[in-house]
Amino acid sequence: MSMLAELVEVVVGVDTHKDTHTAAVLDTRTGGVLARATVSTDPDGYAELVALAEQHSGLRAWALEGSGGYGAGLARHLADAGELVVELDRPLRPARRAGAKSDPIDAERAARDALARTRLAQPKTGAQRAALQARLTARRAAVEASSDAQRQLHALVITAPEVVRARFRGQSTRVMLTTATRLRPNADVEVFTSLTVLRQLGRRVRFLEAEAAEHETAIRAIVRSWRPDLLALTGVGPIVAAIVLTAWSHPGRCRDDAAFAMFAGTAPIPASSGKTVRYRLNRCGDRQLNRALHTVALCRLQRDPRTRAYADRRRTQGKTDREIKRCLKRYIARELYRRLETPPQPLDAA
Repeated sequence: MSMLAELVEVVVGVDTHKDTHTAAVLDTRTGGVLARATVSTDPDGYAELVALAEQHSGLRAWALEGSGGYGAGLARHLADAGELVVELDRPLRPARRAGAKSDPIDAERAARDALARTRLAQPKTGAQRAALQARLTARRAAVEASSDAQRQLHALVITAPEVVRARFRGQSTRVMLTTATRLRPNADVEVFTSLTVLRQLGRRVRFLEAEAAEHETAIRAIVRSWRPDLLALTGVGPIVAAIVLTAWSHPGRCRDDAAFAMFAGTAPIPASSGKTVRYRLNRCGDRQLNRALHTVALCRLQRDPRTRAYADRRRTQGKTDREIKRCLKRYIARELYRRLETPPQPLDAA
């Protein structure tokens, strides 16, 4: 596979931050730094970077660190301009005792890191993917905040005065929420405060649950309009489909199903020793995507006869349940990748 240095003559490495971006322009033939610049993170700054790159003739590529975060605006601007953009994870840096650290140095490191690569990653793109990402982030925050509020409600009930605690004794969490939202504070200051706080917590949970449900409805609508074929797969609901789509982004971003599995943290890691040949779980990769594949695997183990038969067969071969789940997640990653890389077929008119 060709290295980036064999494809272009100039590489622009960019170290991205919230308010400024620092760029270093490198000549791929000599490895020398041709120019450096620091610009603001706005359209004028992006245009200034493009103008700087255009001062040096030849094919060029951009190496961005943080193209999905601080560099998202620049990546979008470059994509609209038809520029070749390479997505980088954090470049390797020397130990702090032996190496320097500054924005220009980090920009140069980003360019040199890109030059040494044979496998180039593309930034995530697409309006639908961005919409799903925003909805997923907001929903996740609402769900986590709701869980925190429910735990706080349980803790406050335990420490509340007996006259308050008696109202919740023997109730499930859902019934406790209903009881809390209907409380009418009265009596002395301690009881009054406990009832007031519990009612506020109950109403907060209800509000957050409604917000999460609203986001889920919007997510389902986007998934159905983009890739409804994913929802036909066993164990794949709108949230799982949305997580998979935001990680995958667009065709060609992952070169094959093995790369997608490695990105998802489901590629097998050799853990053999002596006469024992085995593989272990992969702790790397996109953990949200890994969690989504784990959800699909658990659902299929419970409801899909073929998956349950497969698990039974692997147990007879000496596989543990953890190893069986690892194998299933690798298979699911392959299935999803092949489905995603194939354009969805139009539905026949009924």
